[in-house]
Amino acid sequence: MKKEIKILAIETSCDETAAAVICGANENSNIEIRNSKQIQNSKLKYPKVLSNVVSSQIDLHAKTGGVVPEVASRAHMEAIIPVVEEALSVAKNKIDDITHVAVTAGPGLIGSLLVGFNTAKALAYSLDLPLIPINHIEGHIYSAMPARVESQKSVKSKVQGIKFPILALTVSGGHTSLTLVEEHLKYKTLGQTIDDAAGEAFDKVAKLLGLGYPGGPEVSKFASKYRNKVESRKSIKSKVQGIEFPRPLINHPNFDFSFSGLKTAVLTHVLKLKAKSSGLTASQKEEICFAFEEAAIDVLATKTMRAAREFRPKGIILAGGVAANGRLREELKARIEKYNSEVEEKFKMNFYLPGPGMSGDNAAMIGLAAYYHIIEGEKGDWRKSEISANLQITDL
Repeated sequence: MKKEIKILAIETSCDETAAAVICGANENSNIEIRNSKQIQNSKLKYPKVLSNVVSSQIDLHAKTGGVVPEVASRAHMEAIIPVVEEALSVAKNKIDDITHVAVTAGPGLIGSLLVGFNTAKALAYSLDLPLIPINHIEGHIYSAMPARVESQKSVKSKVQGIKFPILALTVSGGHTSLTLVEEHLKYKTLGQTIDDAAGEAFDKVAKLLGLGYPGGPEVSKFASKYRNKVESRKSIKSKVQGIEFPRPLINHPNFDFSFSGLKTAVLTHVLKLKAKSSGLTASQKEEICFAFEEAAIDVLATKTMRAAREFRPKGIILAGGVAANGRLREELKARIEKYNSEVEEKFKMNFYLPGPGMSGDNAAMIGLAAYYHIIEGEKGDWRKSEISANLQITDL
């Protein structure tokens, strides 16, 4: 495969309409790309993100405090063509320059998935191009893989080559999972949420406290206000005034997650406070957000590090919308550094994070994952491609 790979990627799994263009190799390169191992072990450039356009539906769903599937799918239908056109324009490419079409095939809201999938399928059919279906979780994992970003803001970032195996913690509004990436495109699911995802719990707590939508950033903002009032974590813990929420499954030997009980514990605490007064003070909300965030992050970090000690990965990836949470990044980084100080050199781990604009749902991550499928020889027949709201990462 000597010609340049150019992928038009589409993502509509929930409430973000996104499209991106990914370039697979240097325009002047005459090197034949055979497979992902060749890229991993050579000086070939990593795929480039030429554009990454996202149309948000936050304003629509803020009215109801959460995503309404019917509203989301209708909004996707209105935005999908303009977003694709903008992605091509930003990348300074025409549709005829595209060699492959990639699209999220699941998991996600079925109505939302159908809009992106049918658009991608129509493009692949009309242009006689391969259609590469991608798992949404796989896309999040690849959001932290090596790539060069060349966006409309001329942001450029290079990531050092990744060595396998890698442990990926994916945390978002709809998903919480631990995945062992044994090598490119080879995955083993170690654990996942058995009820609410972490991001969903953040949103529900925010709604319970009347903090607005999306809830994750609001909860973190209130938690930070409380955290900033004291000088150290030790003094913080002494001033929580008895608020200590449960850490569901934290001591269980498996790697599954559960956040429903934590959310219920917050609800119970809020109802007790409201029974004593007409409403919650700003200070009480800050304490509740702090205690909730600490509990959720403790579970996420503890489970991840337990898996790291068992499987000895070369690195840990934190991906998904909640990967933007500063407190989670800080805690996981601290635990990895502590782990590295205690083990032999050969067992030390790197810590990988998504680049700017890559934490939340976006199409660039779908295109990056598709790139590795393509160079591994996937043909991408649109006639055989299907979507699934509950697609597992090992299904494609």
